[in-house]
Amino acid sequence: MLRVELRTQLLRIRTLVALAFLASVPVIAGLATASRAGRRNGNQGGLFGASGFSALNHAMASLEFIGPLLLPIVVAMLAGAIGSSDRDWGTLRYLYVAPVGRARLLAGKFGAVAVVTAAAVAFVLAGGLVIGLAVFGWHPFRIIGAPDPSMGDAAGRVLAASGYTLLCMLSIAAIAFALGLLLPRGAEALGAAVAFVVAASILNGSPVLRAVQRVLPVHYWQDWTHLFDPHGTARLGTGAVCQVATIALAAGVSVLVLLRRDPAA
Repeated sequence: MLRVELRTQLLRIRTLVALAFLASVPVIAGLATASRAGRRNGNQGGLFGASGFSALNHAMASLEFIGPLLLPIVVAMLAGAIGSSDRDWGTLRYLYVAPVGRARLLAGKFGAVAVVTAAAVAFVLAGGLVIGLAVFGWHPFRIIGAPDPSMGDAAGRVLAASGYTLLCMLSIAAIAFALGLLLPRGAEALGAAVAFVVAASILNGSPVLRAVQRVLPVHYWQDWTHLFDPHGTARLGTGAVCQVATIALAAGVSVLVLLRRDPAA
């Protein structure tokens, strides 16, 4: 089932266009800032200010730029489609007749969601690295206001940031997948998932709703950027626990929906 889901979803024009779009954003940003290669990006600080120093710098700046909104929206679209496609096409009930058990179908779809989410994150990083190599070159990673980390240290931070971002995107993917199973149409699932991301981002930006913000997975999505702060390191434990809890809750809802409800309902 996993192979069937991946072949069905990854080869769809919509999926390929979405992944290409994610990769194109770092490419466009790299071309736009090519004149600042080897120099600080204006008066900006953090990852954006250091984006012109090396390919790795540009890849991390691209991930910070795309991560809060664009990446989760694309991930939600792909995951929601996996959850809703069989019912939209009218083939879900026939899969059970095949026979394909509900548990086996659910496991295949969960696996496809994880692979597609990982592909989305990988395309952002690949786009940033490829254009970074072409425009800025392969140089030591730079942190503004701090000594340059060693290549091994920088690689470790990049891997930790990428893995944490993947975990965060899996949380919104799980929510969108559950909505895809729950709601009548895939478009409704996508709209609900995007509305959740936007509403949660707005709530997360309000200084008077700190108690609400702590339970929102969105609140922790950019914590990885502190891995590249001049002072201190990121504390990713709380954010990781929140993402895992969100994934578990959404997966539980998915199981209940698919195992207990009429497949065409």
